[in-house]
Amino acid sequence: MQKLPINLVKRIEQRIQENSFRDLGNTLKLTDFSSNDYLGFASSEALFSKSYQTLSEKKLLKNGATGSRLLSGNHELFKPAEALIAGFHQTEAALIFNSGYDANIGFFSCVPQKEDLILYDELAHASIRDGIKMSNAKAYKFLHNDLEDLRNKILRKREDFNAAAIYIVTESVFSMDGDFPDLVALSNLAEEYNCFLIVDEAHASGVFGEKGQGLVQELEIQDRIFARIVTFGKALGCHGAAILGSRELKEYLINFSRSFIYTTALPPHSVACILEAYNSLETSESTNSEVVKLQQNIRSFQKEILKKGLKPYFIKSDSAIHCCIIPGNDTVKKLAHKIQIEGFDVKPIRSPTVPKGKERLRICLHSFNTKEDIQNLVKLLATFIK
Repeated sequence: MQKLPINLVKRIEQRIQENSFRDLGNTLKLTDFSSNDYLGFASSEALFSKSYQTLSEKKLLKNGATGSRLLSGNHELFKPAEALIAGFHQTEAALIFNSGYDANIGFFSCVPQKEDLILYDELAHASIRDGIKMSNAKAYKFLHNDLEDLRNKILRKREDFNAAAIYIVTESVFSMDGDFPDLVALSNLAEEYNCFLIVDEAHASGVFGEKGQGLVQELEIQDRIFARIVTFGKALGCHGAAILGSRELKEYLINFSRSFIYTTALPPHSVACILEAYNSLETSESTNSEVVKLQQNIRSFQKEILKKGLKPYFIKSDSAIHCCIIPGNDTVKKLAHKIQIEGFDVKPIRSPTVPKGKERLRICLHSFNTKEDIQNLVKLLATFIK
């Protein structure tokens, strides 16, 4: 077998020296404060059983989709799933993709054209940035959640390039900080300058809104957004994603989005799981739902870090993601290990995933975390940090 080229070996050696080398570790059997399974749906036996029942009733006991959706893979679960998703999110249409990454690269590689302009938040997810790199449009980042910087760039870049269309890109909840922009003000700005606003709701779906519809719907601005990306591998506990928007946008993506056209479709069991996860959200009692429990745990965690004097260490967040800044790859890795020894699964986020000096413990809250778990974790943090 041929060895790795020397220039690639050197890149790996550099990562090891910087203590930023990534590997595939084992899943820790600890109290979960690291996964994106915000509502516990990924391990729900009830959801698993309902998905299997749906497949049995439809006689779709198949292991694969057999092809792309434009060939042989458009099995009968896609239509009701996309209709349910569109209705739940109060939009005209939804188009399912195989992952959030596929959805973002599929959208940005084909929608903005050569004569267009993309302005994206500097902390936008890697999938958004990779999709933008594949686009022929000009693209520039604006300062994180800074609407004045965005406004200035709209005025300056529109004049410089005489752009046919301007696309503004942000996330409703940022995956590494857990914060979010002022989406109402952002939508006002987009309308003022006739821009198209795209919002990635990956970490807001299932977390915000009475039934987990997302932050856009909680703010009642869904009719002012050109496109939303929702993912199913986080709060919904499944796999895949969907782009929400107009019927015309859906038709365009079916015809021009390469990550949709040139890939095998999701198998029936994946789509059945998506269907049942949405049914669970739709039919849940608003007073005792997993969404409500999660929101209660978020407030409990905020109270605990305030009580223990840890607020200055944390990035402000009202989401399920809370980040404690611990500068230095070595330092944050050692602190995470200490916490794991005590039985809590908390992961260190090291550079280059985040900028140097902004290394952190990323704590994800869930509906199934107990009040005692939250109190004990914060108590440990206070002991080790102080």
